[in-house]
Amino acid sequence: MTDIFVFGSNLAGIHGAGAARFAVLHHGAVLGQGVSLQGGSYGIPTKDLNIQTLPLAVIAGFVTDFLNFARSRPDLTFYVTPIGCGLAGYKRAQIRPMFEGMPENCRFAETWEDPDI
Repeated sequence: MTDIFVFGSNLAGIHGAGAARFAVLHHGAVLGQGVSLQGGSYGIPTKDLNIQTLPLAVIAGFVTDFLNFARSRPDLTFYVTPIGCGLAGYKRAQIRPMFEGMPENCRFAETWEDPDI
């Protein structure tokens, strides 16, 4: 199985900091592409085209799209970082429930256990 790094992105595809920058440097994320599979990574938007934080309901829609994609690709293993819990400013308790019932080929990254700052 191929490992895919799942990170919080913005709709502009400006992967300049945090997990998004790491995705560019180490997992083939594509500048200018804010959503979906790119190289060995998958972007889930948590910010809009103007780099403003998206509402939780909008993020939840992108998470649903991701989960459906992950179900369609059992050949891939997805390592999900705590999207929206860094620069977007949400708490893990607000985001983690969106991943309820995620498929078996998805795993939470160890950083989900870090305390919210």
